[in-house]
Amino acid sequence: MTDNWSVAGRTFTSRLIVGTGKYKDFEQNAAAVAASGAEIVTVAVRRVNVSDPTAPMLTDYIDPKKITYLPNTAGCFNADDAIRTLRLAREAGGWDLVKLEVLGEAKTLYPNMRETLEATEVLAKEGFLPMVYCVDDPIAAKQLEDAGAVAIMPLGAPIGSGLGIQNRVTIRLIVEGASVPVLVDAGVGTASDAAVAMELGCDGVLMNTAIAEAKDPVLMARAMKRAVEAGRDAYLAGRMGLRKYADPSSPLAGLI
Repeated sequence: MTDNWSVAGRTFTSRLIVGTGKYKDFEQNAAAVAASGAEIVTVAVRRVNVSDPTAPMLTDYIDPKKITYLPNTAGCFNADDAIRTLRLAREAGGWDLVKLEVLGEAKTLYPNMRETLEATEVLAKEGFLPMVYCVDDPIAAKQLEDAGAVAIMPLGAPIGSGLGIQNRVTIRLIVEGASVPVLVDAGVGTASDAAVAMELGCDGVLMNTAIAEAKDPVLMARAMKRAVEAGRDAYLAGRMGLRKYADPSSPLAGLI
């Protein structure tokens, strides 16, 4: 049975979304995307060339007819810049499904939730379908959903840190309270982190640095694909309950 997921009426099989930054070149990026099995790639509109035909273009290596492009607002620190960036993305490529992130400051790259909420409201009114990077706060997540977010994307740990999922309780609360997809965005460092995110019931995982900065990005991309699939299967299977004491696999009564 195929285990699909949907966002804003669009259905995907892969629950892994990968980025397009920090790779040594477009060729390596394309190879990693292929190994990951991802059907969505997120693209920093302010950093990656997707519209200037005189320079190397990402679209020459990752076909937007086969892979869904998710323009993002990386590097934006206020709502106005983020909104302007995504308006330009829509003009350049017709994209309406977008990833919104409005950062608070450069040291932590934590989201500024006041500006993020404002941008979400404006973008939704303009017909965008914003998937929104946010703090791991169930209340803020619900506010974003009410404002028009089509997916909630709480951080697992600071962007690019590779620290893994630091906030399992709050992410689980977000999953339980959301009516839209929830995807962990930021903090994944290795395959086990991706599996944990999926075991929490998230609909997917977005990552960039964990693959791009691996010694072998293509091999790591393949590992992440398998980890996401394994974590999803474990969630669907339903894990055993936790116990304070040992419980033998074989009964102790009736021993020879």
